[in-house]
Amino acid sequence: MKQNRQSAILDIISKNTIETQEQLIDKLNEEGYNVTQATVSRDIRELRLTKVSCGFGVYKYVVSNQETHVHSVKYLNILKETITNVEHAGNLVVVKTYGGMAQAAAAALDSMGWTEIIGSIAGDDTIILVLRSADASRTFSVELSGLLSIK
Repeated sequence: MKQNRQSAILDIISKNTIETQEQLIDKLNEEGYNVTQATVSRDIRELRLTKVSCGFGVYKYVVSNQETHVHSVKYLNILKETITNVEHAGNLVVVKTYGGMAQAAAAALDSMGWTEIIGSIAGDDTIILVLRSADASRTFSVELSGLLSIK
């Protein structure tokens, strides 16, 4: 039973944005698992689930592993070392980098898995990010600037 329930949890978090244990409990109940908060909490710990940002102040459960964390830190360091300016226009975000660094920064941005980004195009010192909406563009540019301490 435990193995089936934990498999269901992994399936649920891979297909849904689950922010809280309560949401996970509701989804498990929908799939026929009668669980308590304590059981779900134990499963989360045993499966080594963690929460990651998916933008707009929303966090979701994902399977945690040390390699993913190391990659996230590396990508963030690449962004901090290469990006000089972030601006938005419509549903686009224009990211300026030091000369020759746009490709590396775009690859890091793509690898970080922000769901609001539809795609990116990088030149020598400029990246164009296409976001889902103008609101998403505005919010993302503010969050990215804050993350990188760019004014």
